[in-house]
Amino acid sequence: MHELERQKIILSAVQEKPVATVAELVALTDASEATIRRDIAALHMNKKLKRVRGGAEALMPPTHSSIAGRPFSVNQTMHMPQKRAIASEAVALCNDGDDVIINGGTSTYQMVHLLTQKRMQIFTNSFPIAEHLLQHSKNQLTLPGGTLYREQNIILSPYENDVTKNFCASRMFMGAHSVGRLGLMESDPLVIQSEQKLLGQADELVVLADASKFKRRSSLLICSLERIDILITDDRIDNASVDMLESANIKVIIAETNSAQKTG
Repeated sequence: MHELERQKIILSAVQEKPVATVAELVALTDASEATIRRDIAALHMNKKLKRVRGGAEALMPPTHSSIAGRPFSVNQTMHMPQKRAIASEAVALCNDGDDVIINGGTSTYQMVHLLTQKRMQIFTNSFPIAEHLLQHSKNQLTLPGGTLYREQNIILSPYENDVTKNFCASRMFMGAHSVGRLGLMESDPLVIQSEQKLLGQADELVVLADASKFKRRSSLLICSLERIDILITDDRIDNASVDMLESANIKVIIAETNSAQKTG
């Protein structure tokens, strides 16, 4: 990751919480601890943040709620050819008249362009997905109540009366922070709480996860592998990960990306 891109992520992270630790910034950027410390020092010298013991803080304290994880705008630039190919396979599972849940994320967001040709009942907690389909499609849209988290562009609520239980779907499409032998992982408890509520409203779960998600880890579990019905990934996935998924009786769909695109 380029220095300017790393520093953009660091500045975004310190705006979202009182103090962003070096460990948190390492996880967000996949950079070394030494690199992050150099970036913090440079940003401190340029008066863009304040260096503190173990991390950094914003010059002005944050004034709105935040959740853990990379901002939507940053994730949207990563592995894009693979995400577009995965999204195409996901939309191929959709038919006019279907009732579906589409969870917020940059992989699921890539479904929107192809969904403009569909007429379905769609429940989503993604503000950009809802906005795009509202303007460019005839799909019927339902959104939950809750708080809009600007950095991730999703609507989350810790309360039960957020409309979620009033929508029943044949299929749910969702991404994940990471995928491992224990199941799907995320980086924030509020995200997990919201996604688990949505999981209870869908008969079938389809996970969109590019191959990089099998190399990442988190300590927070959304659900076990056995809850997943279909997982769509890209052709960079290794055989061991495919074997792991198929051992859990998951149907694996591998989206092909042409060789010129595999640098995303």
